[in-house]
Amino acid sequence: MKIVSVVGARPQFIKCAPVSREIRKNHTEILVHTGQHYDVEMSDVFFEELKIPRPDYHLSVGSGSHGKQTGDILVRVEEILLHEKPDLVIVYGDTNTTIGGALAAAKLNIPVAHVEAGLRSFDRTMPEEINRVVTDHISNLLFCPTENAVRILAKEGIIRGVHLVGDVMVDALEFNKEIAEERSQILERLCITPNQYLVLTVHRPANTDRKENLESIIGAVAKAGMPVVFPVHPRTKKCLQEYGMWDQLPSNILTTEPLGYLDMLKILRHASKILTDSGGMQKEAYMLGVPCITLRENTEWVETVEEGWNVLVGANFDKILNAIMCFNPNKNSNNIFGRFAAKKIMNILDF
Repeated sequence: MKIVSVVGARPQFIKCAPVSREIRKNHTEILVHTGQHYDVEMSDVFFEELKIPRPDYHLSVGSGSHGKQTGDILVRVEEILLHEKPDLVIVYGDTNTTIGGALAAAKLNIPVAHVEAGLRSFDRTMPEEINRVVTDHISNLLFCPTENAVRILAKEGIIRGVHLVGDVMVDALEFNKEIAEERSQILERLCITPNQYLVLTVHRPANTDRKENLESIIGAVAKAGMPVVFPVHPRTKKCLQEYGMWDQLPSNILTTEPLGYLDMLKILRHASKILTDSGGMQKEAYMLGVPCITLRENTEWVETVEEGWNVLVGANFDKILNAIMCFNPNKNSNNIFGRFAAKKIMNILDF
């Protein structure tokens, strides 16, 4: 079987790695990198660290409006599919790469498999939510990470081709956790002590495009009373500079360039708490048993909130500071995301 895997953003490289390893045992995989994340530290280093073969195609789509980026991906992936004539196209997550790749395949009547299907934040102002919903409704195989995702699809009338397989990010984390522990020297480089620092990531437009939201987030972490490691997304750095905040960040905030996966995994694993507006990082925090403070009003990973390991605070100064000081889960995290998702996916494809 010939399978085209379409990826283009940092979280998708992580999700793709364990599935790609399984595919290549018995099948042919054509890896397409759309270039949605075009910064070297945001993409190329991941292929090296995650042991993913170099892409067969790099589309270099780069940045742009949602419409332009999605349209460029759709056109360019379609050209590849017409040339390669695959039996299946696999897409991951909820980015413009996801919907662009899925639409290109669906319009050519090529079966689509969606890894991480069934997630909903129920916030249609988020472009990711539109991408999730549309991709799910045009996919032939829907690989769900949780039981809640299966229930959501059923409520939308999607029952055929739905499979509960667990989360492939568990596979990636388990495969790389000890490798990161051995190889990464990030704690030493930043001169920080395990469990004595916070990690902050901010990249969503709802936070970066509003000066008052960034001011609130930065103002709250400034009062944390401990170092805050802040790997800065290119979009976020640009906004901080435009707002005149970049050169006046509080002294306890340790800024870095975007980190490679192994460095990021190690720094998350040993953090006291994680503050983020990322979906994937909420899961990683849960899997690593680190309390997560989500800088959003909603989440597609409601299970982490229900389990008591994640709290939604938006960009509210008081809520953020209170969570930093007082949010301490008092129970163990359960295995809600399963194990061996990549093998389960491949078993279904082989059937």
